[in-house]
Amino acid sequence: MKLTANHFRVALLTCLIAASPAAHARAQRPTSQPYSGDLSIFEYPDRDKKLQIDRVMDLLGITPGKTVADLGAGSGWFTVRAARRIGPQGIVFAEDINSKAIDYIDQRAAKEKLANIRTVLGTPDDPKLPANSTDAVLMLKVYHEIAHPIPVMKLLKASLKPGGKVGIIDRSGSGGDHGLDRDIVEREMREAGFKLASHYDFTKADGQDYFLIFIVK
Repeated sequence: MKLTANHFRVALLTCLIAASPAAHARAQRPTSQPYSGDLSIFEYPDRDKKLQIDRVMDLLGITPGKTVADLGAGSGWFTVRAARRIGPQGIVFAEDINSKAIDYIDQRAAKEKLANIRTVLGTPDDPKLPANSTDAVLMLKVYHEIAHPIPVMKLLKASLKPGGKVGIIDRSGSGGDHGLDRDIVEREMREAGFKLASHYDFTKADGQDYFLIFIVK
């Protein structure tokens, strides 16, 4: 193929964009390693009260018959609460990149007789949720573990039904210490095609948590 001047201009522009300070900062954003230890640590007795999880579900519009995704579901702590809330006519997609977590949730759903739970083994760069399937998503202390958040959130956007909401509960931090500052989350979500609909601080069990709700632009 004969290269034209236009080809060289496009290549140069691509290199300049990749070398820009903003792009470099995004590429270097610290990320915590996804948790792969004992899943029972998420089951401490007063977690419902500290996170006010019923209020979280109210704000995300999680009601009977809805389809919900628990992204980075871990032990299924939120999954089972959402499953009870939506009832037999709804569906909860319990997504995780850890196959042991998926097995754990499958066993838990069977034990607790929650037939409306569907486990999904995702990858670090693709949650693998069905397109146009989900009314509400919650990422509970997991966003800071996503190494390439913008492409992942674009894929997540495709899984939402019209009017769908994405809730992110996380804690302030540098990204490498199991937390990520809120302004970074908001910037990355904007770049992925979302806008901030509302924000709250009632989930801050240790004074550093925030709860953000995003919708598609």
